[in-house]
Amino acid sequence: MVNEVQSLTGDAAVAPKAKKGLRITSLLDHEVLQRAERLRLNPLRRLTNRARGEHLQGRAGSSIDFADYRNYTVGDDIRYVDWNIFARLNRPYLKLFQHEEEMHIVLLVDASSSMQFEQKFERARQLAAAFGVMGLMNLERVSAYAFNQRDSRITMLRPCSGRVSMHKLFGFLESIECGGDAQIEEAVDLMLGRHRGRGIAILLSDFLTYADLRRSFNLIFSAGLEIFALQVLGPSELDPEIIGDLRMVDSESGRTLDVSAAGDLVGMYQEYRRAFERRLDSLTKQRSGRFLTVSSDSGVRHLLFDTLRRRGWIV
Repeated sequence: MVNEVQSLTGDAAVAPKAKKGLRITSLLDHEVLQRAERLRLNPLRRLTNRARGEHLQGRAGSSIDFADYRNYTVGDDIRYVDWNIFARLNRPYLKLFQHEEEMHIVLLVDASSSMQFEQKFERARQLAAAFGVMGLMNLERVSAYAFNQRDSRITMLRPCSGRVSMHKLFGFLESIECGGDAQIEEAVDLMLGRHRGRGIAILLSDFLTYADLRRSFNLIFSAGLEIFALQVLGPSELDPEIIGDLRMVDSESGRTLDVSAAGDLVGMYQEYRRAFERRLDSLTKQRSGRFLTVSSDSGVRHLLFDTLRRRGWIV
């Protein structure tokens, strides 16, 4: 790791910069990381807090009080580029003012046993890392939570911001242990018990629960958080190919179910799965949020820079 630049306001802000051939994190390769740094989350609502950031709060009046700098990205208003710094460093930096407020990006990663199936947990952690980088690089506060076992404490990364916090984010996500009988609705309760601030709650889970998630989504919405619900399923969960007699075992509860003529049930399963997805989509949209089902078989590069960009989740 080497320092890239010092804060242009005089504070000691250093960047985790990878040496050639050295990866900053095992979750994202260098190309994906560099591209993620230039993107930002695109909420449907502007739920911000009264602290500096890069999101304009929709209220009358404005301020000319300088707050900080951030890197220029394509689409930014060039009127706010500091041309004196550009002349010295040959790199464009954007001036931020106090009327620009921050969002709080909350990442909730499902680490229950069902996520171990077909690399769902690995894909969820990669997406969480990319979302976190987008928040940190745009001066948002980022916190992260992981929950795997019932009747245990939720694992938490305390709110942090700025490029200097990237190593904290990566370290937290890399250290999460997957396995347990936790349910996503319990994780939401524990997360909201510790969370403070308005912004976006990104839920990365397979959402395989017996519970009605209406209450959980209501609580998130009431807390001033926009819901980004990303359901990660394995390819055989999306399109199972099973025939004959089978014994199915719940990976979290250990309960078994004997099934005869399983091939006849595939159609029923697909109808139920699609209905469940439609319900989750409806629950999030009713609360001005977003929902999407993705396959763990899809690469993180394709999910981020093709699927999610085309759907407007990130810009």
